[in-house]
Amino acid sequence: MNVDELVRDSLREQADTQEPVRPGLADRVLALRRRRRTRRFASIAAATAAVVAVALAVPLLESGGGTDVRPADVTPPNRTVAHPDQSPPTDLIAAGRTALAAYHTTTVVPRSAKQEVSVRTWWLLNPTTKKYVKTTKWSWVAVAPGLRTAAVLEQDLPARRIGLLDLASGDVKRWIPVDHTVGGLAFSRDGRELVATTYDENPDQRFRSVESDHEEPVPENESSRTGFYVLDVASGKGSWTEARRSADEDGFGNSRQDFAFSRDGSLVWAGSPMAPGHVYYDRQGRQVEPPPGEKHVVWYVEAGLSPDGKRLAGDFAGEKYKTSSWILDPRTGEKLTETHGQQLLAWADDSSLIAWDIGKDGNEFHQRLVLVTPGSEQTVVLSGFRGTGDNTPGRWEPVFADR
Repeated sequence: MNVDELVRDSLREQADTQEPVRPGLADRVLALRRRRRTRRFASIAAATAAVVAVALAVPLLESGGGTDVRPADVTPPNRTVAHPDQSPPTDLIAAGRTALAAYHTTTVVPRSAKQEVSVRTWWLLNPTTKKYVKTTKWSWVAVAPGLRTAAVLEQDLPARRIGLLDLASGDVKRWIPVDHTVGGLAFSRDGRELVATTYDENPDQRFRSVESDHEEPVPENESSRTGFYVLDVASGKGSWTEARRSADEDGFGNSRQDFAFSRDGSLVWAGSPMAPGHVYYDRQGRQVEPPPGEKHVVWYVEAGLSPDGKRLAGDFAGEKYKTSSWILDPRTGEKLTETHGQQLLAWADDSSLIAWDIGKDGNEFHQRLVLVTPGSEQTVVLSGFRGTGDNTPGRWEPVFADR
């Protein structure tokens, strides 16, 4: 089967699925952690919520008990597949219509006395074996809905071509050459298009101040972003639009400012530290107002809108529970309810989400993947705990896609 057939067969019926992975994952997670440190110090006296065991999909629950997860190859498409004993995971993790499609770790590699580059090592889900396969070939990976195809960039960024990878075989089936070098990729919700963010320089480079040899390296403040391509996945054809960092994006503090598609795919957007927290562009590169349902999107909250568009994943709350997050009305930004989950990562369906959450030790960095349902005390544990610090070896960052 060639890549065109793969793309058409696996993506055509995905138009009503959940949001793609938001751009600039690692940088937003770091920024979010810094915000939450302050907030959790203020709420440290809050009582830890009791977690009730449930029989949902029979994985190990917070209250204890055994794991009885069916093998992935005979698991119904909407069944929860959990591996609470695995971190990083080696076998498929999924809930509802969403799967952990890939994850990566980051290593900082010195390039000179003042310059470092963040380099990612990836583990990609093989849809046939239902196992995660390690690769060091790619600097950036975006997984399409259906879990059969990924768009990839080679390690030396910015890249001069985009690969379309068959996740089952691990082979690149086709390369898309580009005239403007690319540093980030994101699929549309239906998987038919790619937005490729273009840069003049590596967006993952970091520099030390010339004033101090001991100063912590930081991402380059002056972004080298030049614009974006919108590409048809099946044909590889598309056009480039210039869109450098706008005044609304000043002070972002890092050089990676990737674009993603709006919900309907008509616009592209990037996160911004300035209110309202995002900047939208049309396909001609003109800055425009966000769509009504996306006006209150929080750029560093990965989950975004629910699949039906009726609820929006919000910021850290920490009021009713020690670690919890808000669920918002996407039209008004009003807080609808508070749910378990320190950081909301992806919607599993219209009523439940995959999130990072902490354990009984209370360590904000000692997190594991859980399935939470707004309005419910029930929490289903999906993975083991990851490392306890930003730079802990093996601390992995998840990428989700619709299955």
